[in-house]
Amino acid sequence: MLWFTVWTVLVLATLGGAFLLGRRLWRSAVALGHELGRASEVADRLAVRAEELRAAAESRPPVGPTLFADRDELRVQRDLLRAQRQARREARGERDARTRESWRAYWR
Repeated sequence: MLWFTVWTVLVLATLGGAFLLGRRLWRSAVALGHELGRASEVADRLAVRAEELRAAAESRPPVGPTLFADRDELRVQRDLLRAQRQARREARGERDARTRESWRAYWR
């Protein structure tokens, strides 16, 4: 009778432990599935962003050596860059002036 009780307790404890282990494994598998789904969404967004960056990089003008390039094209490019730089300089000057005026309000 004593051995029957010992074996019954051992079997029930093993079944209980197996149940708890199985439940934990199931929950871990479900959580892994959710994370894999989220990872695939992030990978898709990353692929789209990489494609956008690649397209932007291709649309930029070349920055290689221009020793044998047409001088007229180079002058046009230089004038365009100078105009863009001047526009940025003017916009920065306007921002700086507005900032100085806002700071002067604290000193008055």
